[in-house]
Amino acid sequence: MAPWYVAVILGLVEGLTEFLPVSSTGHLILAGHALNFTGAKAETFDIAIQLGAILAVAVLYRERFFGLLRTDPLRRFSGTRGLWLLFLTTLPALILGFFAHGFIKRHLFGPHSVALALGVGALLILVVEMRRRRPRVYGLDELTPGLALGVGLFQCLALWPGFSRAGATIMGGMFLGAERKVAAQYSFLAAVPVMCAAVGYDLLKSWRLFTAEDVVFLAIGFVVSFVSAWAAVKTFIALLSRCTLKPFAWYRLVLAPLVWWFWPA
Repeated sequence: MAPWYVAVILGLVEGLTEFLPVSSTGHLILAGHALNFTGAKAETFDIAIQLGAILAVAVLYRERFFGLLRTDPLRRFSGTRGLWLLFLTTLPALILGFFAHGFIKRHLFGPHSVALALGVGALLILVVEMRRRRPRVYGLDELTPGLALGVGLFQCLALWPGFSRAGATIMGGMFLGAERKVAAQYSFLAAVPVMCAAVGYDLLKSWRLFTAEDVVFLAIGFVVSFVSAWAAVKTFIALLSRCTLKPFAWYRLVLAPLVWWFWPA
């Protein structure tokens, strides 16, 4: 396995970018190339440390997740209704991901594909922000099944590495009428089931690549990913009270050509 500091760097990259609209997968691919940490084992490590970021959201929003265990008359996003909304959001990406998994692995996990996804996603963020109308949904308890399914359809865009699952779902929520902060919060909640399914599926297929000697390396990446994701989510939500997503779009537009020019295919 690579030196321990590689696990720290990749854990930071994963945690800081997983729930921001900049693409954690894209940044991990690029960081892996820069650190000369590539191949099947590296890809599986990148997937495994996503569990740390998932756990950070589960802990931060534990009250909402525990609320899914029983219906709360004061909260519509609870009990079976809350689970139904998350199911509708998760279903499209699960179906498409299942059938397109092999194609994505073979053809889309590369720096040039990532650069293109970064650029396309940035332009869509700018379009959504510029054409934005007055929101109709100002809280998680106001979410409707139609909006949840629509966000799920937008989430399918994130199957293209570099596009960003967070970017796709936040854009989808905003486009369909959710207030920016609410769209981000629902994006975080909706990430947990779809990421658990995707991570679990990949790890079941490739966990045998790791040995007992790799446990410490994996643990470092997991812990760093958890801590940095916790900080990133709290900071991002605070920022959305004062700014738009445009700075993230401009960042992506600057990064995309640099990726295209400086990282070989």
